[in-house]
Amino acid sequence: MSDRITTPHISIPRLGLGTWKLSGAEGQASVESALALGYRALDTAERYENEAEVGAGLKASGLPRGDVFVTSKVWWEHLGPDQIRAACEASLSRLGTDYLDLYLVHWPRPNIDLARVMHDMARLREEGLVRAVGVANFPPGLLKRAIETGVPIAANQVEYHALLSQERLLEITRPQGIVLTAYSPLGQGRLIENARIAAIAARLGATAGQVALAWLLRQDGVAAIPKAARRETQRANLAALDLAAKLTETDIAELDALPKDQRFVNPGFAPDWSA
Repeated sequence: MSDRITTPHISIPRLGLGTWKLSGAEGQASVESALALGYRALDTAERYENEAEVGAGLKASGLPRGDVFVTSKVWWEHLGPDQIRAACEASLSRLGTDYLDLYLVHWPRPNIDLARVMHDMARLREEGLVRAVGVANFPPGLLKRAIETGVPIAANQVEYHALLSQERLLEITRPQGIVLTAYSPLGQGRLIENARIAAIAARLGATAGQVALAWLLRQDGVAAIPKAARRETQRANLAALDLAAKLTETDIAELDALPKDQRFVNPGFAPDWSA
């Protein structure tokens, strides 16, 4: 299994560092630690209010900019006419970089003018500010509408883990060459405490977190961006890449059999997930 997912639109590391709630000096140190360990993908957003720290960590790493895949996102309140470009330029300034590898619509706003928004995003790619564009938190119906705009969509970033099915989305993303990026891949820590996952982990000499991540990482077209502030956790998450190839059919069947209806990220402005 390759450590990267390559599609006609994008080549992205299968495992990246999520940075939500990683801010200040600790946030920068976490980014530096992850890059030193071998991470080559960083995920941030204007809403996280940590792009400056992520950029500082990237600069301090000494790695060439082209070696690290950087994703940021435009907030749903900044999708109006002329707002997307300004938001992108502000993100680039805070990150201290000339381009983003991937720029996403963070959440769809109610009554979104999808055709205009997607074409505004595409213009950023045409002008070289971003290498690829995509969306986040788009349910199946809305993702289909986004595809119908004709703008090449590289990724859809959504909550995805062993307790939440995204089969309806995967049926769309895989044929379209769209990467499904899993945020909260450990269910904000809940999967680590799951007894059935822990039992599989004990059998494999791994942790429950590693097993939950490995279940995702072994899937075609699925990337994951677990947040990890501590170096030990970052190292453990990296090891899940190797574990993914070692899961047996029995392990996978047990993980597949877990209930798949537990959503933990559902703010008031969220779209209708069933749409």
